[in-house]
Amino acid sequence: MNNNHKMVKRFGIGLCLLVASTITYAETATTNYQVSTVVNKLKFPWSLAFLPNNDMLVSERGGSLRMIRDGKLLEQKITGLPEIYVRGPAGLFDVVLDPNFSSNQKLYISYSGGSADNNYVEVISATLQDMALKQTKVIFTGSPRNTPHHHGARMAFLPDDTLLITAGDGFNMRDQAQSLDSMLGKVLRINTDGSIPADNPFIGEKGIRPEIYTYGHRNPQAILISKSNKIWLHEHGPKGGDELNLLKPGLNYGWPAITHGIDYSGAIISPFTEAECMEQPIKYWIPSIAPAGMTEYQGDIFPQWQGNLFIAALAGQSVRRLVLDGNKVIEEEVMLADRNQRIRDIRTGPDGYIYILTDSPQGQLLKLMPKSTVKH
Repeated sequence: MNNNHKMVKRFGIGLCLLVASTITYAETATTNYQVSTVVNKLKFPWSLAFLPNNDMLVSERGGSLRMIRDGKLLEQKITGLPEIYVRGPAGLFDVVLDPNFSSNQKLYISYSGGSADNNYVEVISATLQDMALKQTKVIFTGSPRNTPHHHGARMAFLPDDTLLITAGDGFNMRDQAQSLDSMLGKVLRINTDGSIPADNPFIGEKGIRPEIYTYGHRNPQAILISKSNKIWLHEHGPKGGDELNLLKPGLNYGWPAITHGIDYSGAIISPFTEAECMEQPIKYWIPSIAPAGMTEYQGDIFPQWQGNLFIAALAGQSVRRLVLDGNKVIEEEVMLADRNQRIRDIRTGPDGYIYILTDSPQGQLLKLMPKSTVKH
């Protein structure tokens, strides 16, 4: 039994340490960029992916996969999606391309499957042929829950081409985030055929799900692999305590045993903000900003932003630009707050521009660009 497994049994035995301090921020008046609208009329867009031919895929939470071509949203929707459970925040989620997409046309899609009383995160692989998904295969089905909330369902590829999948705690099932026989409140790692990598951290341990990569998460809404192969993840806290975490395999990120937030009712979830054998966030937000998508900028259009993290914020109705010094956030800029829009996803395009999805029934795809390139 390793130290991470022992920690589960030791939680609650007076392990409170010092409360970490949050980083303060102020909205700044950046003037070196402007925003243009690429397309309108997206219905609660959730995720954005760039195809090698410059087309873009956008998932809509209500269960549609859309194509943007030459700056226009095609009326025809991509066919071949599986049956999706759509209710409130549950529905169609992330879409990511296979590392070898140019040769195999393969992609991976996450969504909520099942029913109101028994739903779960599910992931399919499929090939994209014209405007249809073919050769679809379910490669992952998560632990069940009885709520449409806190699915997580973001995905990212590690350099070894294994797939990371975030799974939320099911909202009213939060204690399962500390239970290693459940996939709720975890980051999970699988091969693209659905099998389990032989070097996952808990392989061979009795009573522990072999898919588990990290645990103790609430509702992870973005995950990315940086240029230097760091794994960045952020997650929603309850009332306060949204977190940015740096992941390492097998570690416990604390929820709900430790948290910098409180329950929506004002009740204390845990008296602890820090404990032995539990990881601290790199940064946390009080009040909550409800972080959504995230990108690390490595383009040429904004050289001054090289290596910065950009985080979409739903409740915060903004984009947060984080400047890093190693693993420490040393500066935070609040961007686009004057638009008063919930931001769902943010990605760096292959052209070096930053693309943003707004979260609304009349959602937009926006493009962040230097002022000098905006045509009036």
